[in-house]
Amino acid sequence: MSAQYIRQHLIDPAMCTRCNTCESSCPIEAITHDSNNYVVKADLCNGCLECTWGCPTGAIDSWRLVPDSEAYSLDDQFGWSSLPAQLEVEAGAVIGGAPDPAAALQPSAPHSAATPAEALFTQENPALATITVNRRLTGDGTGSDIHHLVLDFGDQHFPVLEGQNIAIVPPGVDEQGRPHVPRYYSIASARSGEVLGNDLALTVKRVVADHTGQPVRGVGSNHLCDLARGDQVKVLGPFGGTYLMPNHAGSHLLMICTGTGIAPMRAMLEQRHRVPVSGARLILFYGGRTPKEMAYHDDLVNFGVPGLELHLAYSRMNDRPKEYVQDCLRTQGDEIAGLLRDPECHLYVCGLKSMEEGIVQALIDICSRHGMDWSSVRQQLREQGRVHFETY
Repeated sequence: MSAQYIRQHLIDPAMCTRCNTCESSCPIEAITHDSNNYVVKADLCNGCLECTWGCPTGAIDSWRLVPDSEAYSLDDQFGWSSLPAQLEVEAGAVIGGAPDPAAALQPSAPHSAATPAEALFTQENPALATITVNRRLTGDGTGSDIHHLVLDFGDQHFPVLEGQNIAIVPPGVDEQGRPHVPRYYSIASARSGEVLGNDLALTVKRVVADHTGQPVRGVGSNHLCDLARGDQVKVLGPFGGTYLMPNHAGSHLLMICTGTGIAPMRAMLEQRHRVPVSGARLILFYGGRTPKEMAYHDDLVNFGVPGLELHLAYSRMNDRPKEYVQDCLRTQGDEIAGLLRDPECHLYVCGLKSMEEGIVQALIDICSRHGMDWSSVRQQLREQGRVHFETY
């Protein structure tokens, strides 16, 4: 009798950002986590791949063929710092478990996107970058401390594309005495560098409270925000092969973001500024509390990018009603509907996970008012590599 194997869905702890997107998007609660790792319950996972659409690094796209009776337990997965090697599979083995991911619809990049380099530098072989710029972007006295950092890689070739991210390895150890896990950040500069060199920019918010408002010191963000010019930092990556921009003529970018979600949008805008694409539109919806708390706000308003259609939403201004980015979308509903119908429109969303629900509901409402169904529109966009969500 042939041996019975299952195709077990796993999460690569060396690439995972701990952003919680996979767990929150799993419709059957087959993903959970502890203080160390995010893991998949082998007895529940049905291979629907809903969790794969928002993963910023591809950590979720990990599979191993294992004997049915020897599936990796949650305790096994919680203890990993890297994925185990693929076991040798017996000839004639019967494969069960989750469907073959290669046969299912998975996230894809636009058809004209450049081919990204991925995972050139790992924890075993990190790159070493030097800080050349570290400046605060937000106003003094505001509760939002966001920094613009430029990392120079010197003679180490570190190729990136807009929409990719990198990981920073903070020095020291955690409360259990283990080395800190890498922290991931979206690249905020174009592929040709922040200053046309072998460098890149990051947009980092200093974390001083958790999602409940309790005081906490974010290990990665505080490390980066406190670095001085000339300091060095260990870098992994680059990561990400789907949240990329199209390069063909007539390809429109519809970008929606809040907070530090502006980082990949800034990168894409800078690339389009340096390498214009004929017949293409650039539309940015950007929300925040006040102008002084929004990264790059004044640059966008005062300098901007030629042809940029900029829509700003402020939720904490004393002289005007609250407006969130989803409200701004509804105000421009006719325009949004037209863009969603356009086969050359590519949709990008980036920001806190908490804002995703409001944006999706706005898109549902806009589609409904214009005789469309968002679920069908989203499916078509997915099939064509034209919708990209990155929330954390």
